Amino acid sequence: MRFVSRARRRGPPVSSIPLGLSGLAPMTTVELVSPTAVLCESYRGLVSEIISAGETFVPFVLKFEHDDFSAFLRRLADCALGIDLPKGFVAHSTYWLVSGATVVGVSNIRHSLTDSLRREGGNIGYGIRPSARRRGFGTTILQKSLNRAAQLGMTRVLVTCGKDNVGSAKVIIRNGGLLESEEYLPARGEIVQRYWIENVSTAEA
Repeated sequence: MRFVSRARRRGPPVSSIPLGLSGLAPMTTVELVSPTAVLCESYRGLVSEIISAGETFVPFVLKFEHDDFSAFLRRLADCALGIDLPKGFVAHSTYWLVSGATVVGVSNIRHSLTDSLRREGGNIGYGIRPSARRRGFGTTILQKSLNRAAQLGMTRVLVTCGKDNVGSAKVIIRNGGLLESEEYLPARGEIVQRYWIENVSTAEA
């Protein structure tokens, strides 16, 4: 394991709202919202895109069964309250990044850290719909997730990513992430980097 010295972050940049998806007007309002039945079909479209791309579900809640959407929403609400969690799991809140009427990303905030999450996973995991990438939504979803985390009283946040995932590393750094350590994890077959963010932002989510 290699450790890297830390310095206090300057705080996340005040970024402009990213351009919307094709078919959406530029400067469409982008919000981080709680899961809702109103966006059911858009959410399912996001999941279908990830499956079609052959990608791993990140964050892990994308794996949750959602044929019964009402039951799915109840499960997410219970997870945020720490109800009926699997052994070793902590309470976690899920949010959707919405541009116009399209779910473009999903964020999951772990309210506390276990030894496992300290090794990989951290406090916040997020993913962007494949067709919505390279439009700045990654930076936006992390910035808004940090604001939500601040509302939960989280003043210091751990975010991890694979070292080869240069795009994710840049997103974390743009949001004030400072590299603390990196470690090769045989189970993943890659080096995982760990970034800490001093979460002092008070901007609206």
